[in-house]
Amino acid sequence: MNYLELWTQTQIAERWRVSEGTLERWRSEGIGPIFLKLQGQVRYRLSDVVAFEEASLRRSTSEAYRAGDSRR
Repeated sequence: MNYLELWTQTQIAERWRVSEGTLERWRSEGIGPIFLKLQGQVRYRLSDVVAFEEASLRRSTSEAYRAGDSRR
């Protein structure tokens, strides 16, 4: 997997099974992974998407997952 690869909004929406409109709303609200806007086109670096996914892991609804926690 090439983590420097740029993905489109459509590809991210398919990966997460959310609508493209959801991603658009998230961007306007500052939610989700950071993104690039290149000449009006939105792109996501795969490394940023993976980092966002890892940061979003949770053990329960009240506790954030901690990387390296052995209690998985």
